Amino acid sequence: MNVRRITKRDFDRIVEVIDHWWGGPISTFAHPIFFYELGDEALVIEQGSEMIGFLLGFVVPRVDPTGVNPSDIARTGYVHLVGIHPDYRRRGVGRQLYDRFVEECRAARCVRMKAITTPGNEGSIRFHVALGWNMQDVEDYAGPGRRRIVFTKPL
Repeated sequence: MNVRRITKRDFDRIVEVIDHWWGGPISTFAHPIFFYELGDEALVIEQGSEMIGFLLGFVVPRVDPTGVNPSDIARTGYVHLVGIHPDYRRRGVGRQLYDRFVEECRAARCVRMKAITTPGNEGSIRFHVALGWNMQDVEDYAGPGRRRIVFTKPL
């Protein structure tokens, strides 16, 4: 398996297959901003010439809000959306994508990782916990009555 940076052709393919891979409508989450503006760290994984997974993620800089030290920037590696071809699940594809993304985030001087899912997404919850991420159930995270599971991992 080969992990590499995303291309426009890959993004177009993701938009074509994501609803099938996820088993329902989710393609709006593969917004073009995650390729054009935030795609520097986005990844795909291939088996031969076939794309079998992707990770849309990016680095978020956060400047010290107190302004005490304007050069003190804490960076977070944020995983927005991951998709694995149904025929390749539970074969280490997601782990390879996450490992590579974490490497990229460390190189970008990130201090932590973050991902979010909805309650009931047991596959995502099990996956992140198995990788050693911390999990917090946060009421109203996405607005009133919109609970989310927030995963973080210090680097």
